[in-house]
Amino acid sequence: MSALQSSLVHPAALVRDWAHAALAGLGDARAEIDALNVFPVPDGDTGTNVYLTMEAACAGIEEALAVDGSGPSAAMGLARGSLLGARGNSGVILSQILRGTAEVLAAIPSGRSIRGTDIAAMLERGSELAYSAVARPVEGTILTVVRAAARAARAASSGSASDSPAAAAGAASEGAAVALEETPTLLESLRIARVADAGGRALVVVLDALVDV
Repeated sequence: MSALQSSLVHPAALVRDWAHAALAGLGDARAEIDALNVFPVPDGDTGTNVYLTMEAACAGIEEALAVDGSGPSAAMGLARGSLLGARGNSGVILSQILRGTAEVLAAIPSGRSIRGTDIAAMLERGSELAYSAVARPVEGTILTVVRAAARAARAASSGSASDSPAAAAGAASEGAAVALEETPTLLESLRIARVADAGGRALVVVLDALVDV
């Protein structure tokens, strides 16, 4: 993304385009993610659950934008849709991550484009809410992956002259991918099955979509 393009990233467009790109990506990866599902219960439905959660998020955005085309409205539609439509453990955690990103996006002043520091703040707030939503957080899951993504985005945006949202999103995606590969070293059930965490894989898909947008 060029510097000019980076300056033209606005909240409402980002929310809508990101959600739909994430839905498409989760649709493509649905069977793969289902096959990775061994924790907490090996019922092979994580891919389906996160897809349905994101589908509800997209519907929430469209409903909100039909009434008000502003960034805050789109962001709240994302949060509301994902929370009401959350399915399964990973879907619920994803909905909290999306809620956190929505809170940050909704607070961006009208007329200001998105910055790299906003991307970092989105993921930091999403990580905070995701951890707080789980009674007993377990490392080696989507929680670990979102935290790593947030840290990578913050490192990329802090001290950056351009404060590029593309750079922060790219760093988040890369940080998440690295953390995903390490999940079997943190969770015994994943190590035994020789797979990465299904929910973490879903989050990587969502962050890859953010990079594309």
